[in-house]
Amino acid sequence: TCGDGDPFVLTTPLYYVNAPPHMGSAYTTIAADAVARFQRLLGKKVVFITGTDEHGEKISSAAAANGSTPSEHCDFVSQAYKALWRELDISYDKFIRTTDPCHEAIVKEFYSLVLESGDIYRAFYEGLYCVNCEEYKDEKELLDSNLCPLHMKPCVQKKEDNYFFALSKYQKQLEQILSDNPDFVQPSCRLNEVQSWVKNGLRDFSISRASVSWGIPVPDDREQTIYVWFDALLGYLSALVEDKKQPNLQSAISSAWPASLHLIGKDILRFHAVYWPAMLLSAGLSLPKEVFGHGFLTKDGLKMGKSLGNTLEPMDLVQRFGSDAVRYFFLKEVEFGSDGDFSEERFVNIINAHLANTIGNLLNRTLGLLRKNCQSTISFDSSAAAEGKSELKDTVEKLVERAERHYENLELSSACESILEVGYACNAYIDEKAPWSLFKRGDFSIWKKKKDVVMVLEAIRIMAVGLSPVTPGLCLRIYNQLGYSEDEFRSVLWRDTRWGGMKRGHSTAEPKPVFARIEVENEAGAKEK
Repeated sequence: TCGDGDPFVLTTPLYYVNAPPHMGSAYTTIAADAVARFQRLLGKKVVFITGTDEHGEKISSAAAANGSTPSEHCDFVSQAYKALWRELDISYDKFIRTTDPCHEAIVKEFYSLVLESGDIYRAFYEGLYCVNCEEYKDEKELLDSNLCPLHMKPCVQKKEDNYFFALSKYQKQLEQILSDNPDFVQPSCRLNEVQSWVKNGLRDFSISRASVSWGIPVPDDREQTIYVWFDALLGYLSALVEDKKQPNLQSAISSAWPASLHLIGKDILRFHAVYWPAMLLSAGLSLPKEVFGHGFLTKDGLKMGKSLGNTLEPMDLVQRFGSDAVRYFFLKEVEFGSDGDFSEERFVNIINAHLANTIGNLLNRTLGLLRKNCQSTISFDSSAAAEGKSELKDTVEKLVERAERHYENLELSSACESILEVGYACNAYIDEKAPWSLFKRGDFSIWKKKKDVVMVLEAIRIMAVGLSPVTPGLCLRIYNQLGYSEDEFRSVLWRDTRWGGMKRGHSTAEPKPVFARIEVENEAGAKEK
C-alpha cells in the first residue's frame, strides 16, 4: 500500500464524547493497533491516529445533564479514552481532540478552500433530523413513525438557515473513483453499499448549525458553527501537524498525508466514503487510500444497549481478564468486517484453550525439559537442529508466510489462526517425539532429543513475533521466558520470523507460566476453569 519511504498513516474514528468509551470503539482501536504493530514489524514508519470528536449539540446536552460545562465534560471523557487505551496497550502516535487550537485553525483553512471552490452556499432547509446521527434523513431511509433505523428513535422535523456543501457536484467523480479503485472501500460488501448510495443520487448536505453554540464558528459568520462532520473529519489532517509548527494544511499534508487506511464502524461509512472524499476533492487534496468498515458487536446474540441491561464495558473486561485476552478474543473470534458476538462462556473457553493451553502450557513444559536436562541452555543452533528434512520447520515457515498475507489483507482472525496452528504443530511434534522418555534413558539418542527441544523453542519464538501485533504483553513475556530482554523484543521485525534465531549457548529463564487459566465462579460460588 505504500513504498518503503512513505509513512503508513492509519486512523480510527475520532470518538464522540457524549458518553464514555464503549466496546465498539474499543474494538475498532484494538484492530487498528494490531494493524499498526504489524506495519511497524515490516519496518515502516507508522503514524497511528486516534482521538476524540468534542463539538455538537449532544455534547452540550450531555454536559448539562451532568452539571458540568461542555469543556469540563470533554476533558473528562477524553481522559477516559486515553486511560482505556493505556489499559488495552494501544500504541497510538497521535491523539487529536477537536477542541485543540491547532485543529480549529485547520478546519477554518479547509473551509476557506472549499468556499473558494464555489462549493459552499447558504440556504434554508427543512426535513427530518436525527439528533443521534446529527444529520437529516430521507423519508425512504426511515422506519415506521419516522424512526431512525440505527438508533430506533423518531426523527424530528427541523427547519434551519444553514451553509451547505455541494456534494451533488461530485456525483460523477465519485462514481468514477469507486469504479476505478475497487479497493478504496473494503470489504467488498461495503463498496457495494457505497456505490448504491452514490448511484441513487447525492444531495448537498448542511455543514453548519445556527442553534448550536458549542463548536467552531463559521468564518465571517459568528451566528453559525461548523457541523460536526465537516469539523471532525478534519482531525485526520490536524493530527499530522507537528508540535511547535504553525498549524496549516501545507505542514499537515507534507508531514504524512494521504492516509493509508481509515478504520471505521459500518455505521459511519457514508461520512468517510462519500462526504469525506468529496470534501477533499473540493479542497484539491489527495484522497485516503482505503476506507475499511467493520461490523457491529452483539452480546449473547443480542444488540447491546442500556435498555436491555446487556452493555459490555471495555474497562471492566480488561481489568477482569487482562489486555491480551480481550485483544485476542475480539480479533481472533470476530471475522474482521463482519458482525461478531461476545459471550463470556465462549470468551473464557477460547482464551483458556488457545492462550493458556496451546501456547502457555507448551512453552512452560518445553522450558521445563530444557532446564531439567540441559541446565536451561540451548545445545544447538536452531538452524543446525533443523538440518535435513524437517517437517516442523517447513510447517512453521508455511504458516508464517500465510499469516503475513492475512495481516496484509486485514484478515486478522485468519492471521491469528495461522499462528495458533504453529502451536498445534509444536504440541503434536513434542507429543510424538516424547523427548522426556529418552532423556530418562540417557542413551545416544539424547542429542536428538535436545534438538527436538530446540526445534520447539525456536517455533515458539517465531510464534511470539507473529502474534505480537495481537497480544503484545503475552508475547513480551514469552520472549522474556526464552531469555531475551524487553529491548530485544521491542526491536524485533517481521523478518525475525525466519527460522534460525535461537543460538547455541543461549540461556533461557527459569520456567514460569506466561498466561494463567481464567477461573470464573458459577452461581453456587464455586470456581470453574
